[in-house]
Amino acid sequence: MNTLDKLRPLAAIAEERERWREQGRTVALANGVFDLLHVGHVRYLEGAKALADVLVVAVNSDASTRAYKGPGRPHIPEAERAELVAALACTDRVVVFDEPNVRSIIRALKPDVHVKGTDYTPDTIPEGDEVRAYGGRTAVAGDPKDHSTTELARRLGREGAK
Repeated sequence: MNTLDKLRPLAAIAEERERWREQGRTVALANGVFDLLHVGHVRYLEGAKALADVLVVAVNSDASTRAYKGPGRPHIPEAERAELVAALACTDRVVVFDEPNVRSIIRALKPDVHVKGTDYTPDTIPEGDEVRAYGGRTAVAGDPKDHSTTELARRLGREGAK
């Protein structure tokens, strides 16, 4: 599938979700900003994909990123971040969202598993109650938080000053 074909509005992915359910396929939902894509992001998403047949990734919009990370972020516009995430082999669908969390996406898709990075535990995932309410589960994937966009941006800024 073409990278841009993986980018879909939530309503279209929800329709696909019904077909996937009928086919007996499991769905994982991962989410994040994915600003300055790095190896930690790749390991998180590959780990999430290993937990289900289909991986849907929700990418924070520029507005929700600014609200979450501050006025200097994101470094990369939402359409480009979404396309980069969609280009990864482990990603099946990508949706951009404006909300401060993914509760509305969880309600629409009812993923079998909602996956967050290793800065969480399955019990501390903020939307975990939403997932457990319909019988889904939460999981953690990826490597320890040894990589971050903030650190990468800091290093790039230092190198640019030389």
